[in-house]
Amino acid sequence: MAFESITLGGGCFWCLEAVYLQIKGVTSVESGYCDGHLQSPSYEQVCSGRSGHAEVVKVTFDVDRITLRQILEVFFAIHDPTTLNRQGNDVGDQYRSAIYWHDEGMQRSTIQSVFDEANAAWGGRVVTQLKPLVNYWPAEDYHQRYFARHPAQGYCAAIIAPKVEKFRKTFKSLLIV
Repeated sequence: MAFESITLGGGCFWCLEAVYLQIKGVTSVESGYCDGHLQSPSYEQVCSGRSGHAEVVKVTFDVDRITLRQILEVFFAIHDPTTLNRQGNDVGDQYRSAIYWHDEGMQRSTIQSVFDEANAAWGGRVVTQLKPLVNYWPAEDYHQRYFARHPAQGYCAAIIAPKVEKFRKTFKSLLIV
């Protein structure tokens, strides 16, 4: 087995985590923060908009079971990559759309290719940042597996559950069975 990781920002990390945990070949998903100027920021510091960090998920996957291309195709399908620093009612640069590569030599060309395809499909309006991973920190324990632990919580039921359902209908072949 060969493992690879990619870090993705596409709004609230709870939404992304809930989807990627359901994909076969994904071995771990960790909610976290990256691309800011503070060391080990708290959720409150990130939410203030002053830390510079994005809410992200670090997705580790078995490349023999799922490809980076598939991971990124899901990413562009489950969030709106055309809204700058916003996903629905979540507003601020911590909710930016971003792809942070871990290995430029292995990942950059695939990332650019999928980005270009998504940008063409969205009429040239994609604002997703493409950058190397910098200043990554895991989020606090209470953020990990949030949707799985709190499915009836208001945000989870109203925002995350429909995203998960859309993913499940669109990407049936990728689901863990």
